Amino acid sequence: MSMKFSTPGDPVPLRTCLALLLISLIPTAATRAADAPPTDPLARWRANVTIAPLSPTPDRHTIHSYYLTCPESPDGKRVLFYTSTTADGQTGDIRIIDRANGTETIIAKNVHSEDAHRAACQQWTSNGARVAFHDVRDGKWGVYVVDLDTMKERTIALDRQIGFGQPAGNLLPLYGCHWNPGQHRDLELADPATGDIRTALKIGEVEKTYGDWLKKQFADKSTSIFFPVVSPDQKRVFFKMAAGNGGDNFAAKSASAREGLIAADINDGNFLFLRPKWGHPAWYPDSRHIIEVGNLCFDSGEKGKMTRIAEVPVLKGGPHLSVSPDGKLFVTDGDLGPLGDKPGQWGIMVCDINGGKDRFQVLHKFDNSQGAKSWRKNHPHPIFSADGSRIYFNTNESQWTRLFVAEAGK
Repeated sequence: MSMKFSTPGDPVPLRTCLALLLISLIPTAATRAADAPPTDPLARWRANVTIAPLSPTPDRHTIHSYYLTCPESPDGKRVLFYTSTTADGQTGDIRIIDRANGTETIIAKNVHSEDAHRAACQQWTSNGARVAFHDVRDGKWGVYVVDLDTMKERTIALDRQIGFGQPAGNLLPLYGCHWNPGQHRDLELADPATGDIRTALKIGEVEKTYGDWLKKQFADKSTSIFFPVVSPDQKRVFFKMAAGNGGDNFAAKSASAREGLIAADINDGNFLFLRPKWGHPAWYPDSRHIIEVGNLCFDSGEKGKMTRIAEVPVLKGGPHLSVSPDGKLFVTDGDLGPLGDKPGQWGIMVCDINGGKDRFQVLHKFDNSQGAKSWRKNHPHPIFSADGSRIYFNTNESQWTRLFVAEAGK
């Protein structure tokens, strides 16, 4: 069989011309990517968002504990919260509400919290099978766990407080009372299922590694590990340092000096980095990066290398930032003055984790000047649900601090 090749002067068959034309009209993958509009991770938060109080019951405070632990259970069926009818909100009950039918169950009564700011630090653990919290009983601090299948309460540790673990995990970080830790100056980890406690990081190792900074920051005062937060993969932890004054009044401004951000590996005890300043840090879902006030990001795998999320407004009032489970967004609270709102106007704002002009959305605005009359004021403390479709936050628009939930549009 012979084949005929056309020369520049030969006519090209019509069928071949049509085929070449059609091929030229089909965009390549690169062309499609370049021409397609950029995906907006904020799209579902820009329209048809519903916002409502978690509970319609009036005349009580309803508070979720903090921006570092979600009040919604890992399976999305229940919400854990603290209620109080006292003006200061510092004594109350811990409850669970069923999201489907609104039924409430009290799991701990007459709980004495440190303040209405973090309530009892109540949190899910063991993948939603248990709830952990701390309480003051007969003047003594303790950490407790309720097994939800039996509703039985167990004492995990005395003379300690609780940091924040992971709802799906089985590690509860414990620390000595920051104003007077006594012998409990180390970081301990408790298993909520068995109650077993092990020392994860010794204060002596912190002093050995960061002794110069500790001396500069706290002079010659004895220090302790304070407020530990476990990473999503339960392999890392960050914490603050505290130097207590040895008194009994934890509500006093002079109760302790607290500063610094230290990150460490839980398994091998190696320290990852020190930042001399604490600014409401929170883990990314990758368990490596940490977000902080100022829209700052720290890479714990690169000795705390810092980058800034560009072009996204930084709200005032000591905002609390937390990252969505898919790592694409972060939510923050704060005074909306930087956006041109009147001073004192607070809000909840969702932002693109990659930054960019107009890559943010204010979900809700409110007066945050009232609420529980606690010695440490409650803040909104927004945080995403485990599936990323809801955001929980507190408001202080009236004499009652109330827990709200915002649900993304479909």
